[in-house]
Amino acid sequence: MKIVGIIKTEEDYNKALMLIEELMDKDPEEDSEEGEKLNLLTTLVQDYESKLFPESLPDPIDAILFRMEQQNLKPSDLVLYIGSRSKVSEVLSRKRSLTLSMMRALEAGLGIPAKVLLDLGKHISKDDD
Repeated sequence: MKIVGIIKTEEDYNKALMLIEELMDKDPEEDSEEGEKLNLLTTLVQDYESKLFPESLPDPIDAILFRMEQQNLKPSDLVLYIGSRSKVSEVLSRKRSLTLSMMRALEAGLGIPAKVLLDLGKHISKDDD
């Protein structure tokens, strides 16, 4: 079985995927030669995919609204994490930026990842009021 090198084209990518499928069907031991080839191929594919399909994060407010829907929460349930009812309303209507303390509380309390809430600085306010 020929191992592909760095994946540069869609053809290389498809070849690597076929080889991965063949190896997975064999279910090799992790430290065997075929297991090492499988590990190498998956690493090459992940690298190619990360360049082709960069990770995109949801908008922080959309993430909060989604989590509220998932957990059947009302805006009043967010007072614990954001502050007063008026702050919750302003944040959800995008009139107030999230503060670092709000982000910490939302991450700890609702499990929304910090990297989503940070949103590359678009919605950060340093003031903690």
